Amino acid sequence: HTSGFIGDFGISVKAFIIKEGKLLILKRVKGEVHYANKWDIPGGRLLVGEDPFDGLKRETKEETGLDVEILLPFAVNHFVRDDGQKITMIIFLCRALADGIVLSKAHTEYRWFDLKSLNELQDWLVPIARDFHKYKLGEFVS
Repeated sequence: HTSGFIGDFGISVKAFIIKEGKLLILKRVKGEVHYANKWDIPGGRLLVGEDPFDGLKRETKEETGLDVEILLPFAVNHFVRDDGQKITMIIFLCRALADGIVLSKAHTEYRWFDLKSLNELQDWLVPIARDFHKYKLGEFVS
């Protein structure tokens, strides 16, 4: 695979997977370089020149074993990682096409998280979860 960075810039795609009103979150392993032992949503960096939809499906399959239907992009975040890498992250609303999660070695556990308990989410996910409610996006996945 070609690195997902051009210089110090990368594009990341994330899957906001909803099932019965709950969000799929994954716990990263303690040895991870970034966000070790933190809850996250599936996804990762695009390869240089990779289509965002293909990249999201690839990352989600690698991390969870799930095939997803990508419904729509609904949030964009820009941030600088602790190693100086500049990331633009696109979050897509998704629906899992089957059950049966198989975690990659990068994660230790998963939960279907009740979106009403926003205080338990990582800081950057809270406004995204609020937007999910604000724009009534649950109607797209019911």
